[in-house]
Amino acid sequence: MFYETAQTMEVFEVLLPLALILCLSKLLSIGARKIGIPQVIGMLATGILLGCLTFIPNQTIFGTTAMEGISFIAEIGVILIMFSAGLETNLKQVKETGKESIVITLLGVLFPLGFGFLVSGILPGGYGIDYIFRNLFYGVILTATSVSVTVATLKELGKLNSKIGTAIVSAAILDDILGVIILSVVVSLNGAIHGNSANIGMDIAMVFVKTILFFVFAISLGILLRIVFKKLSNRYDHHRRLPIFGLAMAFFFAYAAEAWFGIADITGAFFAGLMLSGSRDTDYIERRTDIASYMIFTPVFFAKVGITSLSSFSSIDGPFVLFGFLFIIAGILGKLIGCGVGAKVCKNSWKDSYRCGLGMMCRAEVCLICANKGIAAGIISASIQPFILVLILLTSLLTPILLKQSYKKEIGEMDLPTSIPSKEDSNLIQ
Repeated sequence: MFYETAQTMEVFEVLLPLALILCLSKLLSIGARKIGIPQVIGMLATGILLGCLTFIPNQTIFGTTAMEGISFIAEIGVILIMFSAGLETNLKQVKETGKESIVITLLGVLFPLGFGFLVSGILPGGYGIDYIFRNLFYGVILTATSVSVTVATLKELGKLNSKIGTAIVSAAILDDILGVIILSVVVSLNGAIHGNSANIGMDIAMVFVKTILFFVFAISLGILLRIVFKKLSNRYDHHRRLPIFGLAMAFFFAYAAEAWFGIADITGAFFAGLMLSGSRDTDYIERRTDIASYMIFTPVFFAKVGITSLSSFSSIDGPFVLFGFLFIIAGILGKLIGCGVGAKVCKNSWKDSYRCGLGMMCRAEVCLICANKGIAAGIISASIQPFILVLILLTSLLTPILLKQSYKKEIGEMDLPTSIPSKEDSNLIQ
C-alpha cells in the first residue's frame, strides 16, 4: 500500500508542471508563428520562463521528482522528433541534385565542425589529448541545420523550386544523415577511450565494427519492414495501425542501436523513419506521429532544455562566456562559408552561393538534441545550452531578413509578398 501511495504522489508531482508547460508552450508557439519565427522558439521560451520558478526559495512545482518525470518524457520526445525527421527525409530529391548537394553538405559539415573544434581550444585543457572528443563534439553540434525558416522564406519569394532552393533542401537532408552518424561515432569513441579497458585499440576497432553492423542491421531489417508496411498500406489504407506499428519500429530501432550496437538511440529512431520515408503512407504516419509528439512529448523536451539552460547560467565563468560567443560566431560562419564555398565549387554564382550559405545556417531542434546527447554522455558542459539558444534565435531571425535582402534587386521591393509564412509553410521541413 505504501509503495502504491508513493508512486501516486510521484505522478501527482509531475502533473502541475506538465499542465503549465503544455499551456504556455501552445500560447508562445502561436505567438512565435504569428511573427514569422519557428514555433520551437516559443517552446524554448516556455522553459526559460518556467525556469524562473526554480529560483524561488522553497518552491515545490519543479522539485526533484517533477524534473525526473519531465526528463523521462523529454527523452521520449527526442526519439519521436528524430523519427519524424527520418520520415521527412526525401532521398529522391537528393538524387535529383546529385553531386551538388553532396559537395555542399560535405563542406557545410566540415567547416562548422572545424570551427567548433578550433574555438573549443580556449577552454581549460586546450587541445590536449584528453579533450579531443570534447572539442570535436562542440563542432558536431554546429553541423546540425534546420531549414524550416529558409523553406518558408524561399516559398514566400517564389524561389523554393529554383536551382539554389532545391540544392539547399537536398543538402539539408544529407546534412541530417551525416550529422547523426558523426554524433554516434564520436559518442561511441569517447566511451571507448575513456573506459576502463586495458586494450583501447581493440575498443576503438569495435566501435567501427559495431557502427558498420548497425547500418547493416538497420538497412536489412528496414527493407524487410518496408515491404511489410507496403502490404499493410495496400490492405489498410490510412489505418491507425500503420502509425502505431511505425512508432513501435522507431522505439525498437532506438533500443537496438544503443543496447546492441552502442550507437546513440536517436540514430536508431532516425533510421527507422528513414527506412519508411517515401512510401505510400509516409505522410499519414508522419502526421499521426506529429500529433502524438506535439501533444505532449515535444513541448516537454524543449521546455526542459529551456529550464536547464536557465539553471546552467550559475556555472558559467569568464572563459566559458568568451567561448560561448565564439561558438555562436563559429556556428554562423561555419555554415555560411562552408555551404557557400560548396555552392561556388559547383559553379553557382557568387550571389547564389551566398544565398546557399544563408539558407543553411539556421539551427533548431537537431542542434539541441545533439547537445543534450553530449551533456548526458559527460562529453561537454551543460553551460553551452544558453549559447545554443542564442544561436537558434539569432539565425532564425537573420536568415529570412538577409535572404529577402539578397533577392530585393531581382524581384523588386514592391513585388515581395508581405504575408507571414503560414503554419503549413513553416512545417514543410523541421
